[in-house]
Amino acid sequence: MTLSIIIPAYNEENTITQILQKIVDVKLMLDAQKEIIVVNDASKDATEQLVRDFIVSHSSDKVILVNQEKNQGKGAAIRKGIEKITGDYVIIQDADLEYDPWDYNPLLELIVKNNLQVVYGSRFLNKTNHHSYQSFYLGGQIVTIITNLLYGQKLTDEPTCYKFFDATFLKSIPLDCTGFEFCPEITAKVAKRGIKIKEIPISYYPRSIEEGKKIKWSDGLEAIWTLVKYRFGG
Repeated sequence: MTLSIIIPAYNEENTITQILQKIVDVKLMLDAQKEIIVVNDASKDATEQLVRDFIVSHSSDKVILVNQEKNQGKGAAIRKGIEKITGDYVIIQDADLEYDPWDYNPLLELIVKNNLQVVYGSRFLNKTNHHSYQSFYLGGQIVTIITNLLYGQKLTDEPTCYKFFDATFLKSIPLDCTGFEFCPEITAKVAKRGIKIKEIPISYYPRSIEEGKKIKWSDGLEAIWTLVKYRFGG
């Protein structure tokens, strides 16, 4: 069994080596192997070179670098990563340090033992987590409430990065996203297939805007529009 880990990365020189090391250090249950795919979204800093250096120093680990010719956004990077995966399961991993790769195992256990097609890791089910900005917290809650109302879900954290899929199932879903609208688009299209998305608690270590957090309030509005669009349209 292999878990493919897609890392969309844009100007993440401060954290990319650390997150790759954290992923490599995780021992997966059921003797599962890891396939790490870093999609460098035309970074202007040292992200690409740091990934190349990591690949050289960790030759026994399967780490693949994919370079986008121009900056296209997180969604486009994820779509490129999906094209490259060869594993049985896949998870999206941000290149920063907000999410803990040690949470892979409970997600993998739930999806394998229950023969599920998708599982989300919820930051809000873990009551020990903190959130850096009240606006981001409220924005995530609003997007989640709208998701539940439009699609009959019972989610607590729709915008979570940790979306864990059966790889064949994920590849069967056509995606159009280029930016942060990956999350609402994939959620909408999973829900429209009649799937009730299960969640489990995960850890969360938020970073500040000064530390490189890129999402903006306008991305929340785009998320809401995406949810509405796919509910009543394509």
